[in-house]
Amino acid sequence: MAIVTIRVATADDAALILRFIRELAIYEKAESSVQTDEAGIRASLFGADAKAHALICEAGGEAIGYAVYFYNYSTWLGRNGIYLEDLYVSPQQRGSGAGKALLQHIARIAVAEGCGRFEWSVLDWNEPAIRFYEAAGAKPQSEWTVYRMEGDALREFAAG
Repeated sequence: MAIVTIRVATADDAALILRFIRELAIYEKAESSVQTDEAGIRASLFGADAKAHALICEAGGEAIGYAVYFYNYSTWLGRNGIYLEDLYVSPQQRGSGAGKALLQHIARIAVAEGCGRFEWSVLDWNEPAIRFYEAAGAKPQSEWTVYRMEGDALREFAAG
């Protein structure tokens, strides 16, 4: 089994990240929800105003997964936290330790930067991911419900 390594993604990885995003969306049964393109990834992750960060996971010189995260803030803790937006490992590489390596890499960033929390969401039907996260020591926050406003609803609400 090849050694798994993690590196910070660069703008040259935009097409690769988009491919992984599409693969993740297919797995999550939401392929039609992907609205970005390579230019959008390049601008949002690597542009001057980028607020999110990306990592690439490799084994044997081949990219096998990625993660995207950003900083959030807890008023209760009075500290930043990290929110994991995406963690994806190619299906044929699952079980290789790549997902754990990505998760631990971000956890180390959170600890090194004094973050109070490391959080993410998982689909309630994704039992393999739930087992993986719980085995890592994560606890579900079942008392919270995620709300989302997007598209026309967001624009209409913003307009008053």
